[in-house]
Amino acid sequence: MKKKVNICHLTSVHRRFDIRIFVKECSSLAKVKGFDVSLIVADGIGNECKNNINIYDVGKPSSRLNRIFKIDKKVYKKALELNRDIYHIHDPELIPYGLKLKRKGKKVIFDAHEDFPMQILSKHYVPNFAKTLVSKLFIKYEKKISKKLDGIITATPFIKNKFKSYASNVMDIRNYPLNDEIKYGDVNFLKKDNSICYVGGISQARGVYELVESLGYLNNTTLELAGAFVDEKYERKIRESKNWDKVNFHGFVDRTRIIEIFNKSSIGMVTLYKTPNIINSLPIKLFEYMSAGLPVIVSNIPYWEDIVVGKCGLSVNPKSSKEVAEAITYLFNNPKEAKRMGEQGKKDVINKYNWEIEEKKLIDFYHKL
Repeated sequence: MKKKVNICHLTSVHRRFDIRIFVKECSSLAKVKGFDVSLIVADGIGNECKNNINIYDVGKPSSRLNRIFKIDKKVYKKALELNRDIYHIHDPELIPYGLKLKRKGKKVIFDAHEDFPMQILSKHYVPNFAKTLVSKLFIKYEKKISKKLDGIITATPFIKNKFKSYASNVMDIRNYPLNDEIKYGDVNFLKKDNSICYVGGISQARGVYELVESLGYLNNTTLELAGAFVDEKYERKIRESKNWDKVNFHGFVDRTRIIEIFNKSSIGMVTLYKTPNIINSLPIKLFEYMSAGLPVIVSNIPYWEDIVVGKCGLSVNPKSSKEVAEAITYLFNNPKEAKRMGEQGKKDVINKYNWEIEEKKLIDFYHKL
C-alpha cells in the first residue's frame, strides 16, 4: 500500500483563494488519490477547509516589514508544526525558510510566479539608486539556492529557461484558464454594446489611466473596470479624469462577477506598460478574455503579439491613449472581423492555452518528485 503524500503550499503575500495557488495548483493536487494538501496563508480570516484543502491562517501582517520579519517566521513555524513531506513555496521572501525545511529532510519546491530580479526594477518602494544593485544580488542568490531545492516551478517558459541554466529539476506551469471557464455561452459580438473591459490590479504600470483617457476619443463607449487600486494617489488621478463618468467601476470582484463582466463586454484590454518584468510574462487575463470569446487588444510586446496579432486581436503602444482608441474603433467598425477574432481566441484556448494541459504537467512533476 502506497504511503499518503502530504503536501503544503506556503504564502504570506497572496490571497487564500489566489487563482494560481489555490484554485489551480492546490485544487488540482487535492483531486489526486494519495495526495493530502494544505495551504498556509496570512490574511487574518481564520482556518477552514475547502476543496479538500486544509487552510491555516497565521494572521494578517500590519505592514510589509511586519510581514517579512514576523509573519514569515509564523508561516515557517506552522509549516514545521504540520510536518508535511513536500513544501511548495510561492514567495521569494520565504525561500530562506524553505532552505531550513530542506535541512530538516523535507522536499521543497519554489514557484516563481514572476521574474523577481526584473520585477525589483519596477518596485516603487525600492529606491531608484538601489534597484539595479538589489536586482543583481538577487540573481546571484537565485543561482545559489536553486541548486539546493528539489524543484523549481515557473509561470512562463522564459523564467523556466533562466532557471534551467543553473538548476536541474525545472518545469513551467502556465497560468492558462481553468477548464470550466472555457465553457462560456456563445458570444455574439454583433449584439453587444460598445464596451471594453479590464480586470486586474489597477496601477500606473497596468496602463489603466490611458484606457480611461482613450474613452475621450470614442463615442458611446464604456469601460468595465474591475480590481483594486494599488495606491490612493493613482486612484485620485483616475477618478479626476474627465472621462470617469464613462467608467463602470466594480471594485474587487469574485469569479461569478468576472464572468458577468466578460459577457457584457465587447473587447478585453491587456495594455500593460512594457516594464522589464512584463515583457516576458503571460498575463492570465489575456487568456481569460480569449476563453470568453472576446477579441483582445494587447501591448505591442513581441511575446504577446505572437499569440494575438493576425489571430485573435490587435496590438498597440500602451502609453498612447489615441492609438488604444484607434484599435478599439477598428474593432467596433469591423464587427464581423472582431467576432472572428473572438472565436479564434476561444478555439486557441480550448486547443492549447488551458489548465487541463498544465494540470497534467503539475501532477506529473509531483509524482516524479
